[in-house]
Amino acid sequence: MWLNQSSTDDFILLGIFSHCQTDLVLFSAVMVVFTAALCGNVLLILLIYTDSRLHTPMYFFLSQLSLMDLMLVCTNVPKMAANFLSGRKSISFVGCGIQIGLFVSLVGSEGLLLGLMAYDRYVAISHPLHYPVLMNQKVCLQIVGSSWAFGVVDGLVQMVVVMTFPYCHLREVDHFFCEMLSLLKLACADTSLFEKVGFACCIVMLLFPFSIIVASYARILGTVLRMVSVQSRRRALATCSSHLTAVSFFYGAAMFIYLRPRRYRTPSQDKKVSIFYTVLTPMLNPLIYSLRNRDVLGALQKGLDHCRIGSQH
Repeated sequence: MWLNQSSTDDFILLGIFSHCQTDLVLFSAVMVVFTAALCGNVLLILLIYTDSRLHTPMYFFLSQLSLMDLMLVCTNVPKMAANFLSGRKSISFVGCGIQIGLFVSLVGSEGLLLGLMAYDRYVAISHPLHYPVLMNQKVCLQIVGSSWAFGVVDGLVQMVVVMTFPYCHLREVDHFFCEMLSLLKLACADTSLFEKVGFACCIVMLLFPFSIIVASYARILGTVLRMVSVQSRRRALATCSSHLTAVSFFYGAAMFIYLRPRRYRTPSQDKKVSIFYTVLTPMLNPLIYSLRNRDVLGALQKGLDHCRIGSQH
């Protein structure tokens, strides 16, 4: 059914910005944040890949988080910007399905990875002597692989189901990308069962990793409070504070959108919060993890020194 759709079945993305002066300023700000997110995540991935001091489990997970953020920010923003600048608001049926699949996959994968990164911090702080054994290369690959696999399977299933519904109304999606819940409002079939199943999936996707985070940090807190050395206590808290900040941004926005009852949802609120965690959070993650991390700053300084020496020669 998907492949048989013609160009007349394109959807119209109503977007979030008009062409008034205020919205032009906001659009410009979003594009600056988008550019910063691209540059920050690419830079962090390159630093982790090229500097041997960063070849540890924590930075391996961080490189995967940056890759997910990089893909997430490129899934929706370029199309939104192209539509805004060209004045065209359409997106093809296939393009809409791809956006849904990528978005759900990446959000699901990132949510699970953030939860498992909390477990990594728990092992590092509570069982430092056993850390190399408990978090060996095989375990790290399994953690990352399961995060990607979980998200991709969920994204594919939801994409296929959503795109097989018949859409016979005016195909105007009240969002700046093909967001699943906004699209379902246009279906001319009963979607209530799928929405209930989708809501249950959101609870699992968000609350399961979140419960891992809460359990891990409860144990971490107990370990930190038992530390005799004040310096060790501060170092442990500083290491975890970056992860907690990233988790708060991601889960706060996602829970606000997907765990609220439908009667409390409004398109304007959803679009604003979506901008927050599809554009702003991917920009903040590299800053959160790098500006407070001596290893990353050291790798950056080393890279700049190499560039400076190379340019002088």
